[in-house]
Amino acid sequence: MNQMTARINIAIDGPAGAGKSTVARMVARDLGYIYVDTGAMYRAVTLKALEAGLSTEDDAAVGKLARELDIALLPGKDGQQVIVNGTDVSQQIRTLDINRNVSYIARLESVRKQMAELQRRMALAKGVVMDGRDIGTHVLPDAELKVFLTATPRERAIRRFKELGDEPGITLDQLEREIAERDRLDQEREIAPLLQAPDARLIDSTGRTIDEVAEQIVQWGLAIARTISTEEK
Repeated sequence: MNQMTARINIAIDGPAGAGKSTVARMVARDLGYIYVDTGAMYRAVTLKALEAGLSTEDDAAVGKLARELDIALLPGKDGQQVIVNGTDVSQQIRTLDINRNVSYIARLESVRKQMAELQRRMALAKGVVMDGRDIGTHVLPDAELKVFLTATPRERAIRRFKELGDEPGITLDQLEREIAERDRLDQEREIAPLLQAPDARLIDSTGRTIDEVAEQIVQWGLAIARTISTEEK
C-alpha cells in the first residue's frame, strides 16, 4: 500500500495500554515502513536487570548493563522478535513482573540516553514508525508526523488484562490501579516524561477499533508525504 514518493518518520506516543504497538505495527505494514517498538527495548533492559539482581533505582549499574546489551528488533511470523544477546526474549518481556518494573527502569537517565541513541540511529534512513512515551518530544522531535494515542485507564486495563491471558495473581481492578500508577511515574519522571508534543495529533482510541485508528494515521502519513513530494519537485 506504499503510495508515497517521500518517506517520512512517524512517532506514536501515549500511555501504557493505549494500543500504540499494535497500531504502529499495522501502520508500518500498510506503508511498507520499518516498525520500531521502543517499549520492547526498555522491557528487554528490565528483564536483564532483574535477572542480574540489580536494583531498579541503580542508575549506574543498570546503565552499564544497558550499554553492554545487544538488542535487535526483527520481523517474525507472529510479530516483532526481540533478540537480546542472541536470544529471543519476545515472550519473557511481556510478563506481569516486567509490566510492574519497566517504568522504574525506563526513568533512569543512563538507560534513556542509551536507548534514545539506538532509536535515533534506526530512524536515520527515514521510513520508520516508532512508538513509545517520548518519541515525538525527545527521540524524534523532527518526525514529520506525530501522534498521541490514548484511551481511558479502564479501557487500557481491559486490553492489558486480555493480553496477560491466564497469568495468575492479578484482577482487572488491580491492573487499572497499576496502569494509573504507571501513568503517574511516566508523567512525573525528570528525564523525557510522557507528554503530548505541541504539534502531535491526538487520537482517543476508547471505543474505536484498532483498524480505524491505524487507517487514520496511514491517511495522515500519506497526505504529509505527498505534500513533501510536491514541495521537492
